[in-house]
Amino acid sequence: MARGYSHIVIGAGAIGSAAAYWLAQAGVERVLVLEQFDLVNTLGSSGDHSRIIRRAYHRPEYTRLTDAMYAAWAHVEEQSGLTLFTRTGGIDLAAAGSAGEDEVDEYRRAMDAASIPYEDLSIDDIRERYPQWHVPDDTIGLFQQDGGILDIRRSVSVHTALALAAGAEFRPRTKVTGVAVHERGVTVSTADGPIDADHLVVAAASWLGDLMPDLGLNFSLTLSQEQVAYFVPERPRDFAPERFPIWIHHADEVHYGFPVYGEAAVKIARDMRGHYISSGERVFDGDAGEHVRLRRFLAEFLPAAAGPLLSTKTCVYDMPPDRDFVLDIVPGRPHVAVFNGAGHAGKFAGLVGRIIADLLTVGSTPHELSAFSLTRPAIIDPDFVPRFRLRSAVGDDR
Repeated sequence: MARGYSHIVIGAGAIGSAAAYWLAQAGVERVLVLEQFDLVNTLGSSGDHSRIIRRAYHRPEYTRLTDAMYAAWAHVEEQSGLTLFTRTGGIDLAAAGSAGEDEVDEYRRAMDAASIPYEDLSIDDIRERYPQWHVPDDTIGLFQQDGGILDIRRSVSVHTALALAAGAEFRPRTKVTGVAVHERGVTVSTADGPIDADHLVVAAASWLGDLMPDLGLNFSLTLSQEQVAYFVPERPRDFAPERFPIWIHHADEVHYGFPVYGEAAVKIARDMRGHYISSGERVFDGDAGEHVRLRRFLAEFLPAAAGPLLSTKTCVYDMPPDRDFVLDIVPGRPHVAVFNGAGHAGKFAGLVGRIIADLLTVGSTPHELSAFSLTRPAIIDPDFVPRFRLRSAVGDDR
């Protein structure tokens, strides 16, 4: 079915734009990217300034990808001349003897398995190095030097621009209404009519569920509307990237945050807020109750950052039952690739784009992807108990 395009990519966000770039890098001609909104928009999951990028992760399957992840961003920075990654270091904090410390231990084990260096911090180390933190005496810390900020919105712009320059075609304001998968190609339906292609990449984020029946997929996809808030600190320079790292605080709830970047304010959020929605229920205005909760956290642990609210932003986590990626070829359809980021894929977007391009051009990748397959228990077992907190496979279901 070579009447139309070689490859169609559904979605021009962080993953779709990266896939388009790497397909063009592989020499593929006739690449078409379909985006329901404008290009480089703020309506998907990649519209804010920043995402955490880190090596400290809950499973070795992710940590082992981080060398290639950083290399993919370095390549695109070199090609574009623009900075996407700002190294700040990253710190994980928890109370000694708590379930939060168990999570930090999982990070240690994952980095040990990949021979990635890190530093354990005592309470005295934390207070001396980062006096911004006001934490109890039983707090432990884990520091990893490569943690930092990925400018996610700029990454979409860069991948899109480089793909356009290489000849890829982008069609904004073109909503996909259906997909027909044939033995040797696909037909994608849009309001402007059907489009044929030899290969398909589905990077539709929280809209994946609308297309799953057409793709022969039926796993549970849970959507949670999340919210971040920007607060103006007393002295913004005390929270500048060269003075203050990205951070994750592991307790009954997981909070995470950033130094001053993108806005003249610090950014904070809860991971897995758990405000469950359908794809048509997303709103873009922040919930006032949420930023009150976030300021309360800052007042307790980072009091110099608990200043006036500058702004709030929302995004959607789209999650399989185990909250691990889906990164695979549809079984029996070697010309169709699907990605789902489970609410934590931004840092890997460049590498994921390259992996997808490899799978659809040379048919393989050097990376081990079995943990992200469409045939794992969380996808095929209807009785799999969902667990949305980022823990190892043997962790609890919080």
